Amino acid sequence: MTVLPDLPRGTESARASSGRRTSLGHRARRLPLGPAEWVAAAALLLVVVMAVAPRLLAPGDPLAVSPVDAFSGPSFAHPFGTDESGRGVWTRVVHGAGASLTIGLVATLIGTGLGVALGVLAGLGGRGLAGRATDVGVSRLLEVLFALPGLLLALVVIAFTGPGAVPATIAVGLATAPGYARIVRSQVAAVRRSAMVEAATVLGRHPAVVLWRHVLPNALAPVVVLATLGLGQAVVWASSLSYLGLGSPPPAPEWGAMLSAGRTYLAVAWWMTVFPGLAVVVTAASATVLGRGLARRGRGGTR
Repeated sequence: MTVLPDLPRGTESARASSGRRTSLGHRARRLPLGPAEWVAAAALLLVVVMAVAPRLLAPGDPLAVSPVDAFSGPSFAHPFGTDESGRGVWTRVVHGAGASLTIGLVATLIGTGLGVALGVLAGLGGRGLAGRATDVGVSRLLEVLFALPGLLLALVVIAFTGPGAVPATIAVGLATAPGYARIVRSQVAAVRRSAMVEAATVLGRHPAVVLWRHVLPNALAPVVVLATLGLGQAVVWASSLSYLGLGSPPPAPEWGAMLSAGRTYLAVAWWMTVFPGLAVVVTAASATVLGRGLARRGRGGTR
């Protein structure tokens, strides 16, 4: 009979616990998206196709006017009707996806980039007098920015830069940066105190190597999900600025500008406002549902 050596106390339970963690992690990685997330992904893909290749879905000119067709209701020739100048609303909605989605994407990139930089700077600045001063300074700056609603902060930025598509993009990006920065700061601070980073530091790894190989990959993982959620928010804010006349100027086929132009004729031509508004709602809702699905998938499927 073969006698197995006695294992140290707690080894078997540790192995069982490790096996459970591995099994849970494996199921989390293989967890499929739900039906709502797949519908949201399909809707978002359609918006991307509209932005990248609008003439596949609407080959007409979004700026071509036809006064005789003004205020025509939805029909086979014009599925979304026409506006006050006889321009097809369907054509303008499709071609406007490029401007609206581009503003949203670039604003999200600006917000995430600035937020990651501020968050990492604050999260790593906990040791030493200079480090604590950096953390306190960045944290107070974020608190001041958080005191202002995001759209109001964007309006403040535009007050200095002037209206236009580019200033609106920068304004929305700056307004969304504090949210990313606060999340990244907490993640960096938590990962920096982990046993993995402490072990790498004890082994004599260079601080830059520890930051690049251990801290950033683990701390920035939630940023992808946050950016997906933030895309919908950025599209809504950019459309809001254009609706107020501070974004893309008319007659540009941008959803917010189309909403602003259609509000005057809401009683006689409801389609001028409803369909661009639906485009904004579908894009924002799809990005939000998909982002929440990815977040739930990362948590192992728990709601």
